[in-house]
Amino acid sequence: MIKYSVIVPVFNRPQEMEELLDSLEVQKRPDLEIVIVEDGSTEKSDHLVDNYSLNIQYYFKANSGPGDSRNFGMEKAQGDYLLFFDSDCLIPAGYFDQLDQGIEKHDPDVFGGPDAAHESFSDTQKAINYAMTSFFTTGGIRGGKKQLDTYQPRSFNMGLKKEVYQQVGGFSDIHPGEDPDLSFRIMKAGFKSMLLPEVFVYHKRRIDFSCFVKQVYKFGVVRVILNQWYPDTKKLVYFLPTLFLLGVVGLLALGFVWTPWLYLLLLVYSTLLFVDALSRNSLKVALMAVPAAWIQLLGYGYGFLKSSILIGLLGRKERKAFPSFFFDTKKP
Repeated sequence: MIKYSVIVPVFNRPQEMEELLDSLEVQKRPDLEIVIVEDGSTEKSDHLVDNYSLNIQYYFKANSGPGDSRNFGMEKAQGDYLLFFDSDCLIPAGYFDQLDQGIEKHDPDVFGGPDAAHESFSDTQKAINYAMTSFFTTGGIRGGKKQLDTYQPRSFNMGLKKEVYQQVGGFSDIHPGEDPDLSFRIMKAGFKSMLLPEVFVYHKRRIDFSCFVKQVYKFGVVRVILNQWYPDTKKLVYFLPTLFLLGVVGLLALGFVWTPWLYLLLLVYSTLLFVDALSRNSLKVALMAVPAAWIQLLGYGYGFLKSSILIGLLGRKERKAFPSFFFDTKKP
């Protein structure tokens, strides 16, 4: 049986941590190691440890970001494969059986799986999940089977062989973006990265639209930084939300000076979003999915555009242009 170490950084989310541990309790893996790294929280999760029969290793450290906390956990972990979940995830009962099969069949060095919305999630979380996975927003490529190799795993559902970490190193101090950065370095070192489509988790994502706006904006900013660091990884798809943003602005301006009938194009797009979302969700979720999709595209597009101007056009260094995107990992 493969020995796994699950590493979870957590910051002020004991309720989420409890739900994640509940889902891991039912996995029936006696050799499973859980490494919880409390990243300087004031609301700790240490009181949860004794409530489970799981092999839990709990550590508290100064706040230095999720990437550095995962690195801390990897140093402590004893497993042959190191897995990463976010504290806001729930793990399906058959997760590790599917993972065993995927590893036996493909033997990936680093791997990841998609995420989905659990029926218990809020309507807002389900709407945001739609926005992040729909064909009409991301092209359906997030976790899609088209990316079976050269996949960039996301740290809410990611794993790697321990020897990969020992050779390549861990996550960098950037956040968000620390997971694709590590994936790129692993692939440059000659290791194989894969998507395992059946190995999915339930991921809560952001709990409201205001948090979601900030998240997708950061994703857009970070993608430009990653493109600068790894020029050979640039893809047209990363530019599309910015083109969408500029197209919307241009359409609004043209409609104002020429004919407001052009605004019908925006209505048509919103209607397509609604109909598609309704085919998968309740009426309420479908209604909320429309603004969620607009937020996803415009927020990411704006972040990408701003970062492109400051870094690509004006030549500013990323740590000077966006200092809040980098953690101080040298704290005592």
